[in-house]
Amino acid sequence: MIRSAAALVLLLAAWPQVAAAQQGPTELNDIQKHGRQVFAQSCGVCHLPPALNARTYGPGLSKETAGGSDEVIRSVISEGTPRMPAFKHYLQRAEIDAIIAYLKTVPPIATR
Repeated sequence: MIRSAAALVLLLAAWPQVAAAQQGPTELNDIQKHGRQVFAQSCGVCHLPPALNARTYGPGLSKETAGGSDEVIRSVISEGTPRMPAFKHYLQRAEIDAIIAYLKTVPPIATR
């Protein structure tokens, strides 16, 4: 039981770094790095695959999300959609802006 709990804690601690490493360049400024961290912690559960080639609940996100419109992305994060919760009471404006800055560094997802 203790081993399982320890393994889970280690997995959860490493997951944002692993997930973020799968989706973006390494040359990020401080705001983009913060955005990557907030994205992995707050959005990754639905928008990042838990393993390679795994499906996600939400769509993959990139610089082409919402046509690249900062205002549309900000609105969706803040107000939510029928399938996504609103984050306006959870994330601050600067955190949402950091997520947007990070998404602008993520290349479009290849379709098969």
